[in-house]
Amino acid sequence: MRLLLGVHCFVQVRKSSIIMDAFNYIKQLKLMIEAMKKQYANLMSKVPKEVKVEKTENGFLVRVTSEKGRDMLVSVLEVFEEMGLNVVQARVSCTHSFCMEAIIQTDQVVTLEVREVTQAISKALEKKIGVRAASFDTM
Repeated sequence: MRLLLGVHCFVQVRKSSIIMDAFNYIKQLKLMIEAMKKQYANLMSKVPKEVKVEKTENGFLVRVTSEKGRDMLVSVLEVFEEMGLNVVQARVSCTHSFCMEAIIQTDQVVTLEVREVTQAISKALEKKIGVRAASFDTM
């Protein structure tokens, strides 16, 4: 009977040990996730933000590279719409960062300079990146 009682105590100790090991492992995983979030934010802050606009015969060739963020394309398209620009062709990639190359045309009435288009796009991207950074801090 004593032998059976000893085995029962060993099983109880073993169960609590497994639970504590699992708890400690989960705690370690949470710490690793936090470290990865910080590392990701640091890496994304180093992604070059670039807006290049070239004048073409009927409009502009626009190249944008920025960190990946929610609704980046929407922000750029809204800028085009506000400025009376029409997208003729566009290529967009959002795999690791936001990349866009677009051919846009202006209305015949509107005369815009490269500087104006560049500033408007840059401002929209900075606004989106600022919102993204603020929301990432709350994760």
